[in-house]
Amino acid sequence: MAVRAVRGAIQIDGDSRDDILEGTAELVTAVLKRNELTSDDIISILFTATPDLTAEFPAYAARLLGLTDVPLMCAVEIAVPGAMPRVLRLLAHVETDLPRADVHHVYLRGAAALRRDLPN
Repeated sequence: MAVRAVRGAIQIDGDSRDDILEGTAELVTAVLKRNELTSDDIISILFTATPDLTAEFPAYAARLLGLTDVPLMCAVEIAVPGAMPRVLRLLAHVETDLPRADVHHVYLRGAAALRRDLPN
């Protein structure tokens, strides 16, 4: 088994608790599904949110999905002028047999524009 890093991002509609919980759940679920991972494969996840998202911790959504024994951390993205608003990002460290070239990074909704080089 190798340790791999998986990236992902999603742009959400607003700074409400429900938007953050639903968007984070959608992102985490898509990362797991597209990489054929289970919670047992996850070593840790670092979540970041743009400074305009403050209504809830993204890690709480992961806990609601059942990731109760996975180390999770939240941080704020750098406030770069002109950056895309309302973006949740994750960096997950996982154990997998996938070669690095076969890891699927997931960019959803408006955040797909952040990585036009990746297939949807």
